[in-house]
Amino acid sequence: MSGQAAAPPPTGGARVEVIGLDAGYGRRPALSAVRFTVAAGGWLGIIGPNGSGKSTLLRSVLGLHPHEGQVRIDGLPLTGMPRRDRARLLAYAPQLPVLPEGISTRDYVLLGRTPHRPLLAAPRRVDREVVADVMGRLELDGLADRAVVTLSGGEQQRAVLARALAQQPRVLLLDEPTAALDLGHAQQVLDLLDRLRRQDGLTVVSTLHDLTLAGQYAERLTLLAEGRVVAEGSPAEVLTAAVLSEHYGARARIVPGPHGPAVLPVRGA
Repeated sequence: MSGQAAAPPPTGGARVEVIGLDAGYGRRPALSAVRFTVAAGGWLGIIGPNGSGKSTLLRSVLGLHPHEGQVRIDGLPLTGMPRRDRARLLAYAPQLPVLPEGISTRDYVLLGRTPHRPLLAAPRRVDREVVADVMGRLELDGLADRAVVTLSGGEQQRAVLARALAQQPRVLLLDEPTAALDLGHAQQVLDLLDRLRRQDGLTVVSTLHDLTLAGQYAERLTLLAEGRVVAEGSPAEVLTAAVLSEHYGARARIVPGPHGPAVLPVRGA
């Protein structure tokens, strides 16, 4: 019967290219000539001090903020692409989402299935199966019937991520996905993202405030400062004491590790 088939296999991640991206707020520039490429199935971490343009960059890539320049997914420009087609390619988990009143956590996550079913159609069995699987992975089963607005900050952040994953995108864009999470849940979320990336080929682009987590999980880093790319490369290449001193004004010691560098603040005299 229609709508009862199992979910189709993932189609894998997509290559992301950002070319000469400029954006601003009125006459105030926020991004200037930003350029980067993420290979299909790669994980790019976008880092930088507060106000460097990280969130604006993600919103511009999604087409949610006016910008100049090009964004291409597998070589196809996003400009002019129908919204539903774009939503099957890209999913977004914002740092400060607007959560609807009077909706359960399960139904909120179910909104992520909207691009995959006909307009105004009721959720199908496959939609509910995808949602149940994602909520289980993010330990949201026990919160399924709770109103999403009553959840704690960390629980809401996991619900927002679950909605994005339920979309089954080829590219996942995350704005500070661990900001409201304790260390244990932050590691669980990033471990899940890393498994999805490795198993399904999902491409991940995320802003990360915690530089140690960025160094441990992202394959490559792009450092923004005052709206410009000032460093890019592997975590070991970008997270150096000299770079952090210049662009963060921070004293730090970099400790190499098996999964990437850790950044340890150094106390002043």
